[in-house]
Amino acid sequence: MAEDRQAPVLVGRQRETEVLTAALVQAEDGASGSTVLLRGEAGVGKSTLLAWAERAARERGFTILRAVGAEAETDLAFGALHQAFWSLLQRSGALSDHQRHALESALGIRPGTPSGFAVGAAALALLDEAVRAAPVLLLLDDLHWIDSSSATVFAFLQRRCADLPLVIVGASRPDGPTAQTWWAEAVDVRALPRAEAARLLAACHPELAATTRDRVLAEAAGNPLAMMELPRQLAADQQRGVAPLPELLPLGRKLERMFADRLAAMTPEVGRLLLLGALATGREFSSGPWLRAVADEDVRETLERIEADGLARLDAAGQLVFRHPLVRTAVVWAASDTARREAHRTLAEALAPDDPRRLVHEASAALPPDEDLAHRLQQAGRDLARRGGDAEGALLLERAAVLSPSSCDRARRLTWAAVMAARGGHLRHAAALVDELKASTVPQDVAPLFAYAVVYVDQSHRIDFESSAALLPAALDALTAPGADAFGGLVEQVYFKLLLAATYTDDPCAWRALERHREHVSEAGRLCLRAWTAPDPDMATALRAVADGMTQEQEAGAAWLLLWTASALDCPEGDLWQRLTGLHGYATQGSVAKAKCYQDFLLGHWDQAGVSLREAEIADQLGYHCNALMFRQYYAHFLAGQGDEDALREVEQAIRPTATRARMRYVLDRLTHLRGLAALAHGRYEESYAQFCELTPPGRLPSGPPWHHGLVFDLVTAAVHTGRPEEARLHVEAGRTARSAEISGRHAFLLAAATAVAAEDDEAEAAYRAAYAVPGAEQWAFDLARLRLAHGSWLRRRHRPGARKVLRVAHHVFHRLKAGPWARRCEEEMRAAGEPVTPSHGGPVPEPAMLTGQELRIARLAATGLSNKEIGQRLRLSPRTVAAHLYKVFPKLGITSRAALAHALGTRGPVGVPAGPVTPPRDGSQMT
Repeated sequence: MAEDRQAPVLVGRQRETEVLTAALVQAEDGASGSTVLLRGEAGVGKSTLLAWAERAARERGFTILRAVGAEAETDLAFGALHQAFWSLLQRSGALSDHQRHALESALGIRPGTPSGFAVGAAALALLDEAVRAAPVLLLLDDLHWIDSSSATVFAFLQRRCADLPLVIVGASRPDGPTAQTWWAEAVDVRALPRAEAARLLAACHPELAATTRDRVLAEAAGNPLAMMELPRQLAADQQRGVAPLPELLPLGRKLERMFADRLAAMTPEVGRLLLLGALATGREFSSGPWLRAVADEDVRETLERIEADGLARLDAAGQLVFRHPLVRTAVVWAASDTARREAHRTLAEALAPDDPRRLVHEASAALPPDEDLAHRLQQAGRDLARRGGDAEGALLLERAAVLSPSSCDRARRLTWAAVMAARGGHLRHAAALVDELKASTVPQDVAPLFAYAVVYVDQSHRIDFESSAALLPAALDALTAPGADAFGGLVEQVYFKLLLAATYTDDPCAWRALERHREHVSEAGRLCLRAWTAPDPDMATALRAVADGMTQEQEAGAAWLLLWTASALDCPEGDLWQRLTGLHGYATQGSVAKAKCYQDFLLGHWDQAGVSLREAEIADQLGYHCNALMFRQYYAHFLAGQGDEDALREVEQAIRPTATRARMRYVLDRLTHLRGLAALAHGRYEESYAQFCELTPPGRLPSGPPWHHGLVFDLVTAAVHTGRPEEARLHVEAGRTARSAEISGRHAFLLAAATAVAAEDDEAEAAYRAAYAVPGAEQWAFDLARLRLAHGSWLRRRHRPGARKVLRVAHHVFHRLKAGPWARRCEEEMRAAGEPVTPSHGGPVPEPAMLTGQELRIARLAATGLSNKEIGQRLRLSPRTVAAHLYKVFPKLGITSRAALAHALGTRGPVGVPAGPVTPPRDGSQMT
């Protein structure tokens, strides 16, 4: 970018600016927000593109927020967030008390260190308020150096920016770990082509002779920063081509050394100030030592010369702003170890004694060994971890380990660091720490903690469960012995890891150890064990009761257990995973995401199927390979439901070998079920029947995971279509005997649906109506549509009235879910019933279910964009009553959001009364 006094002029970069412009226009129009990630080597022009985006956004009236990562601040929690959100803090009045406390704690206004996800929720609420005035552009330069706490918040925001007129533009080097966790597709910023590079060089250095210009172009190889900076290192005669050029010109990383050479010419006093500025954060800048230093008149004059030379400048707040991140890096790189320690010591003195940042600076200033400082770092790290800051706590424990005089203390602290790093989302680093510890002697008193760290890495990173049964039973024995160290509630976490291994592999040793220690864990732990072994009646009610009785701190510790219990029961615990969002780091949030992906399948939110694959990519990038495998398995559910056997086969080929090696029977059985479901979609009933019988033979429900109970509808459907009605009824009876309907609402519906499909003719109609009447039946969109298909087919074949209406509703849902084979089955039945129908592979959406007069009036008003309150005012109804009607309208129309109402109502004909499968209004209003 060539700089003139009026405005920056960009040379080249048409592709990049088009992407940025499209994102700004989309947000300006209020359509949605987006994320752009600029990725490229140092000096290639990422910061310049950010400056261009900032100018373009200001012209459009955007609010600009900005943060720049710094190498010296990577372990200072929420430093980058402080830069970006400080200007919005006056809007914190729009936040709830909990959100304001989290954000203000992160920004240093009040004590406390909340988790990145809790702060993310607060930051999102703050942005939601800010965009009411104007769209927002959030610029994040040098993501690879942004601290992990801020990175967690920014990643949280960028995954949710689509709902707001918010554009997030980040810039990172290709190997930046933070940028790899983003969903945004990277825009690779490459070196400029020679013609554009020549234009830029001519604009920045028109005085260069032709020979010098050609040499700079050749050596710079299209790197804009090199082209701008290299000529500045040449003497005037060299620039004019009079004197010979040096043999080699520095490139790439050598640019940092080039800045360091320029810094070496500075006086020691100025060098010290620049080093303080490079290592300091916002809080230190507002403290005494820095302000006293820059208040000196001579120093100010020198800094003015530095600014004129283009290295750095002082802003209005007295903060040193470096011209480019490479300058800041060069300042730190050029300083001696002694100078860096002295600078950290000065900055530590500028902070309050209880500020964790003071400890970080003290640790950087210390020479090992220093047991007192190591102990204080350990305490601070443990405190951070208890409040959800596992990643930051791990960094402090590692610093404490370096300062430890004793090899045993060092191993103890590294063990804690490994556990915290794993829970905080730094699993690859945790694996490296575990490998380092394996090569040393781990003290016996931390053996249970070390076993937990080993198993954590083996399960999550290496997808290996052998160590789980080998190490965790002994660890539980040691942790529950009289007078044993509880390691801050480690029993519960070890118990969950063993339970996870048992449910995945069905290892009998693991199950026996779990039974032996069931009285040593909380009610959440015991409930989870029962859910996966012998589910009791009304377990879903018990789960809600346990969750409702927990404090937020207890929820954080039991989050995995609660989510895994809900998964066992197929419970749509949306409020549960929403409550747990914001607790701890990726370890918990990955579990929340898995629960959400599975719920999206169960509840018919199949437009969210791609989230499973994106989450799998994120998990792989973070090193959580077991999570990635599970996310791909959840994605396979959507493919099986849609009957996409080619894509299902690809996913199975990707995960089956790993699951087989790890003896993950849970995954292998699920894949067998999904193959059967896909065969069922295509009418290959014998094949599907054989697949289902491998898992649960007709008339017998095996003990173990309750999801085997949920196969009853699939197996009975296949049995009936293959001429095995007696086997179908035996399996229904087995479900009744096992009280499957009492496990959860979904199990109740599936058993009722299977009962209807297997019923004799004289009992079938009543059985179908009973299935429709199961509380919550409408939320299981795919299964309900399959039941309607079976019911409509039964009505048509017996020449009963109502078949066309039931089939029409099922067809609409299958069409929305993009379940082509199922939709085509509906079309065949509808044509046989005399119903004209457009094939599911094209044409308009089929007519939805019939609505009552009141429901139609409310639906049409909602489709115009009116709120529930506004609709209520027009119809003289309460907003609650309006919401209740819409709750019934959505499943009838086969949709899940208000946005789809207009399309669903666009092709409607006269309103009529549907046949039996539609539940009458609960408010007593008459159908018309």
